[in-house]
Amino acid sequence: MFAAAAAVLDATGTAEAVVVGFSSGVAWSIHLAANHPERVRGIVALGPLCQLDGVTQDRPGGGRRRQLAWDAHLEPTEGWAKYNREYWLNGCYDDYVDFFARKIFTEPHSTKQIEDCVRWAHETTPETLAYTTAGQMGLDGARWTPLEPLLAQLRCPVLVVHGTEDAVRPARIGERLAELTGGDLVLVEGGGHGLAARDPVLINRMIKEFVMSVCPETRQPGRTTWTRAQRRPRRALYLSSPIGLGHARRDLAVARELRTHHPDLQIDWLTQHPVTRVLEDAGERVHPASAWLASESEHIEAESGEHDLHAFQAIRRMDAIMVNNFLTLADVVEESSYDLVIGDEAWDVDYFLHENPELKRFSFAWMTDFVGWVPMPDGGDAEAALTADYNAEMIEQRARYRRVRDRSVFVGNPDDVVDLSFGPGLPGIREWTEDNFEFAGYVTGFAPPSEDERAGVRADLGVGRDDLLCVVTVGGSGAGGPLLHRVLDAVPVTRRAAGAPVPRGHRSSAGPQGPAATSRRDRARLRPRPLSQPRRVRPCRGAGRPDHVHGARGQQPAVSLRAAAAPLRAERARAAPARASRRRLVRRLRRGLGAGRPRGRDRRGARPRLDGAAGGDRRRRPRRRDAGGPAVT
Repeated sequence: MFAAAAAVLDATGTAEAVVVGFSSGVAWSIHLAANHPERVRGIVALGPLCQLDGVTQDRPGGGRRRQLAWDAHLEPTEGWAKYNREYWLNGCYDDYVDFFARKIFTEPHSTKQIEDCVRWAHETTPETLAYTTAGQMGLDGARWTPLEPLLAQLRCPVLVVHGTEDAVRPARIGERLAELTGGDLVLVEGGGHGLAARDPVLINRMIKEFVMSVCPETRQPGRTTWTRAQRRPRRALYLSSPIGLGHARRDLAVARELRTHHPDLQIDWLTQHPVTRVLEDAGERVHPASAWLASESEHIEAESGEHDLHAFQAIRRMDAIMVNNFLTLADVVEESSYDLVIGDEAWDVDYFLHENPELKRFSFAWMTDFVGWVPMPDGGDAEAALTADYNAEMIEQRARYRRVRDRSVFVGNPDDVVDLSFGPGLPGIREWTEDNFEFAGYVTGFAPPSEDERAGVRADLGVGRDDLLCVVTVGGSGAGGPLLHRVLDAVPVTRRAAGAPVPRGHRSSAGPQGPAATSRRDRARLRPRPLSQPRRVRPCRGAGRPDHVHGARGQQPAVSLRAAAAPLRAERARAAPARASRRRLVRRLRRGLGAGRPRGRDRRGARPRLDGAAGGDRRRRPRRRDAGGPAVT
């Protein structure tokens, strides 16, 4: 085992490494560092599962796993007696996996992590696991051999992190390991065994700080200028969701309005393609760290196969992306000073700030147009329980850490919120949202069309006043751009407008989402060509599903993002003028910059949960109550 670890270092050309060991991996890390001290700079031990003299191996809640008991016939098979070769091979592997996953994650609201653990366990077979366990016990014995002689040989720094509610191995093992190695100890109060998955921001930041301390050469020399607080320019960091270009349009409108009230305000944008292209065309400054963000739109594209998106599950499976993107934000605000961070449905930021409120170092304005989760009818009781659990966590976090958000703004009106319950024993969604949000009305980023404009578009299309107009649009996050152009290039659309046919491949001037239109009386002959597979398709491992596939990174959209002269719009106009709506929203955001009236009543709102990530989650992507999916508003 340890020779193989050294061989991996050789094969990857790694002369030295900081080794992170989790559970049983801690013992293997110690063996590697003791036998190859020149190769290991330091050890991070997460939830160590190892044999130490003087420390009983009794588990919290009772039950003691002995080496011989694993290969013996046990009666009854309750609790830790499920950790047994015979039990696994006699058709009870599923029961053991479910039991063990719940022991790893004892923290409340850990449904996503438990599901991941169960799924990973089913990527192998009980026979394979039995042989592997027998090999660990009977061959190298690393997990059960006392480590004191090897610990005496260690010369590298050690960091031990252990949860106080670890149900697999008690925290006193971590305490004893830190004592024997002279290492640092971090006890996570209320934490379980799987800390890296349940508290990813905490663990990733700890590992980063530890690596920087044992590898000082990784610090890049540089020159720093510190500006006194009163001399600093007003700066805002704008986070615009890439899932749907409607966010970019309304965010640009808000940013422009903010500058009318604060001409000296500098706005940096931290966002992703395709929003970055819209911003660059508008002359906005995109923060260079945007290139570090993991693509949310690619994930949604992959989840939207056959134009079918289960928003709730898609956001749950985005937890790893959420963690990466929040850590990027944490680095940006640590290196630069911002007075205000505006998050337009930046679910990762909102969730992980509530999980790690000590990282808030700026005023935070939160914008969203939906709150909470409602299960799909075909999801049954299981999905109803999941959505209620996510909603309960959101409510708990907002009640405990209302200070995380300085403003919570719902982009819409109270009637847009469904009049349903968050779940059994939880408040009503509309009632709770009204108590915790300020409503800005609609912010579309463009003025609704007048009656004359609407009539002119109909006349251009040859659509009568009483004809039903069908608007077909593809995309929103840039996902449908290539598909739309394939359809427009390959599908002949014939319309009857004053007896004249429309040329093949006709494109409407509909802007970013590019709809193609026809009336109900028209006949369209659809002969689409097969679509090619996106470039650079790769399987996603880790927190994603085993069959999860990301889309084509960096693929240019086929639809122009420049504004059209005469856009084709939906028939129903917005109730409120866009400019007045923007002003209402800007008045709320201005308070985050210290302008306007003093902050008075505290009306802050909700934070939908993104699990694990990914976060978590970021996490909420449904729309109106009739849009399908677990949409609530």
